[in-house]
Amino acid sequence: MKNCSRLFLGLVLFLSGVAVSSLAVETASGASGRLVRARPEQVGMDSGKLAEIDAAVADGIRTKKMPGCVVAVGHGGKLVWLKAYGHRQLKPKTTPMAVNTVFDLASVTKPVATATSVMVLVERGKIELDQPVAKYLPEFGQNGKEGITVRHLLTHQGGLIPDNSVADYRDGPEKAWQRIWALKPIAKPGTKYVYSDVGFIVLGKLVERVSGMPLDVFARQEIFGPLGMHETGYRPGPTLRRRAAVTEQREGRWMQGEVHDPRAYKLDGVAGHAGLFSTAQDLAQYAQMLLGHGQYNDVRVLRPETIDQMTTPHRVSNGFRALGWDYRTAYSSNRGKTFSPRAFGHGGFTGTSLWIDPGLDLFVIFLSNRVHPDGHGFVNPLAGRIGTIAANAVRPPTPARGPAKVRTGIDVLRRDGFSRLAGRRVGLITNDTGRASDGISTARILREAKQVKLVALFSPEHGLESKLDVPEIGDTRDPIRGLPVYSLYGKTRKPTPESLQGIDTLVFDIQDVGCRFYTYISTMGLAMQAASERGLRFVVLDRPNPVNGLVVEGPVLDDGTESFVAFHRLPIRHGMTVGELALLFKKELHLKLDLDVVRLEGWRRSDDFDATGLPWVNPSPNMRSTTEAFLYPGVGLLETTNVSVGRGTPTPFEVLGAPWLDGRRLADALAGAHLPGVRFRPVVFQPDASTHAGKVCGGIELTVTDRVAFRSVRTGLEIARQLRLLYPDQWDPKNYNRLLGSRQAYDAILAGRPVNQIEADYQKEQDAFRLHRAACLLYPETKR
Repeated sequence: MKNCSRLFLGLVLFLSGVAVSSLAVETASGASGRLVRARPEQVGMDSGKLAEIDAAVADGIRTKKMPGCVVAVGHGGKLVWLKAYGHRQLKPKTTPMAVNTVFDLASVTKPVATATSVMVLVERGKIELDQPVAKYLPEFGQNGKEGITVRHLLTHQGGLIPDNSVADYRDGPEKAWQRIWALKPIAKPGTKYVYSDVGFIVLGKLVERVSGMPLDVFARQEIFGPLGMHETGYRPGPTLRRRAAVTEQREGRWMQGEVHDPRAYKLDGVAGHAGLFSTAQDLAQYAQMLLGHGQYNDVRVLRPETIDQMTTPHRVSNGFRALGWDYRTAYSSNRGKTFSPRAFGHGGFTGTSLWIDPGLDLFVIFLSNRVHPDGHGFVNPLAGRIGTIAANAVRPPTPARGPAKVRTGIDVLRRDGFSRLAGRRVGLITNDTGRASDGISTARILREAKQVKLVALFSPEHGLESKLDVPEIGDTRDPIRGLPVYSLYGKTRKPTPESLQGIDTLVFDIQDVGCRFYTYISTMGLAMQAASERGLRFVVLDRPNPVNGLVVEGPVLDDGTESFVAFHRLPIRHGMTVGELALLFKKELHLKLDLDVVRLEGWRRSDDFDATGLPWVNPSPNMRSTTEAFLYPGVGLLETTNVSVGRGTPTPFEVLGAPWLDGRRLADALAGAHLPGVRFRPVVFQPDASTHAGKVCGGIELTVTDRVAFRSVRTGLEIARQLRLLYPDQWDPKNYNRLLGSRQAYDAILAGRPVNQIEADYQKEQDAFRLHRAACLLYPETKR
């Protein structure tokens, strides 16, 4: 009967934990300094998607992966998910899990206590990362360990064995240290990644020697105490022990609040590799400190530059590590699949994991006692699944906008009663971006306009819905309007005479991105040629150039190299709207064409897309924001080479890399180029499509810091130049000129010439283009 009562109580607590958490509301952090709680929707997360955590955990408990767990998720500076599931003890009695359960963190000790303590001392000038450990611990400098640096140990590249024998610790800590000092490396320092508890045991002693305080005292005084993490530390006292999750048996007793790791146990419970205990809420405060660039509330633990130093990925022999943290190695199965490339984290043997993703402003904490009662649980895939669920629940940020200040061509046409199309039989070239500012599609608007007869639709690359990423698209029929949809990205890329039957006017309404090799302007140019050949009228419903209409950048296309990705002799960034380009094409291609451009209203050439107030609609599957449109003309040049430009990741064109690329090395080289308006950060990512699909890539993340100063083509050329200089044998540039379109610039890149000289080489042709362009501009060149 008692067992039934306990089971009932556990079920009630499990279910009530779900209910209470899902109704969590924002509260003041109060004297405890707890991270403020919020509903997911208050910080841009989807509570429905987060609720999938419940089923994932229930499955883990049902299949005996662990007796129970606590999950915490934070985003936007708030704690949005905190739940306890199952039990913290099954034997010799059952005790339900609670959100304040204290867990043995096992190896999560390494980054949270030890590496953070080391970085505090680095910041204070007490430790230098690239100095030999023996400088601070002379006893360590023997038997081939003299050259092992602090950085080597933090990244598990010291060449030390994973663990020395537990028997080395049987005679007490003093003898154990003598045996550790005498160990010999199994690999040359800096050459091989070997995950090593021994290395972090040594780092714990390093903190003690340099600071003059035992590791547990230093971490409590410098990290946990200031952050208000009062339930975090080594060797928890009686009150916290009673709340601890039970692990296994040792010496005839169940371990509760007693370190599970046998070596840490023999070192009196305090070690650099294991021994730390904490709760989900305490760890949430620590995680938020990292997301806050070293600061939580009014407390600063580390400077932002130290956090960057600690969390920058380092290439190791079989993956990537940061200082104390995992990025992508064989130990990363607890990593969310859809985390951003900037995510870092760590797991622990007892069933714990902590992952922090600055790219998503997200942390995910999974704490379990999977080793209870018999050591046979297994939770890493479950922790990774929960991370994926949390990442997927983050909604993309939407730029704050008031009412649209810009009227597009379709807005103006509709307002004016369709007078320019009255009585016309129309073929509409469009995709999902062809919408009025209120979101209604141009196809629907023209279909419902009594003055217009919409006869057929024509779709460009990526199809009518802008979602396809395939080499060829066939003709279809629009199921909503019952109209034929002729593909201009199939067997033909130019409207055929058959498809133009019964049409007297072609209307073009597609959002371009302001780049020569983005194919929608090629589709427009080919359609203009078809209209000219058949004596059809051609109407362009104009739209803004999303990367502004002022900047002209890059070499002009070489004469005679025109193609579908290079329709006309333009620079890479032409600084024109599609309506202006239509005027230029008509003039320079000598087209006999009745061309009408329905102009924008309210747009200034200095405006980027976010300044228009118009809603962003993805013009293609991998063009998901104005930022990516700014980066595309430079980064996109590289996708004909053996470099991933982020296709198959959440942030295409914002990252680039390859399995052979060292992001730190490239980021440092690019920083030395002093490119305006952009910052580079080393990252690790794994694309699931396109170049290097399924492979872990080292690389860089590009952050545009000033859109006015930023020059995307200059940045892209500098990246190509550095790839040539740094990786002459690995980077394959044979197809780089396909999108660059300038043999002179291509040869200069291969020769490693400075970018300012390359720009000077094509300046004369670019100036000539500006003169031709000026006659076709419809909107005044006024700057803000």
